[in-house]
Amino acid sequence: MYINIHQPLIDRCLVNDKEAQFSVYKLYYRTMYNTSLRIVNNSDDAEDIMQESFLTAFKKLATYKGEVSFGIWLKRIVVNRSLDYLRKRKVQFEEVKNELPVYEEEVVDESDYTVEEVRKAITQLSNGYRTILSLILLEGYDHEEVSEILGISNVTSRTQFCRAKQRLRDYLTEKRKEQLTIAQHG
Repeated sequence: MYINIHQPLIDRCLVNDKEAQFSVYKLYYRTMYNTSLRIVNNSDDAEDIMQESFLTAFKKLATYKGEVSFGIWLKRIVVNRSLDYLRKRKVQFEEVKNELPVYEEEVVDESDYTVEEVRKAITQLSNGYRTILSLILLEGYDHEEVSEILGISNVTSRTQFCRAKQRLRDYLTEKRKEQLTIAQHG
């Protein structure tokens, strides 16, 4: 069982203490908003999803058993609601029946790129690629969990992840080339 330092606050939320609910909201809202934003790529939708997730969490708080931290439990709700949003928008994940494609790994020095450049590049990916990349790299899920969450095969998860990383590399490389061209001619 996980020991949660915020358990007294969560216990007050169980009896619909609005002040405690607001305190929990203040503790977690930014992280949950960012989690949703990385998946849905739209700030208004991420805000709505985050708000709905808190409402769901407070309604279902009695099901929280303390086996994981409250933040992880809440994040699972946010991720699921974000993925539901994408499903409603008919985001497709390409099902792959064959072996994993082999990509030649380009040597990319991550220190060449700022966090902002990488963040912007991720937002340029298709919904499917961005979702898988976010779930694995940013939310810490493994391919087995991603395949279960998204209802796709493990091979598809791995292939989509490889393709997403390649698209991300391609985008960053292209942007860097554009910047160099502008600097040389500017």
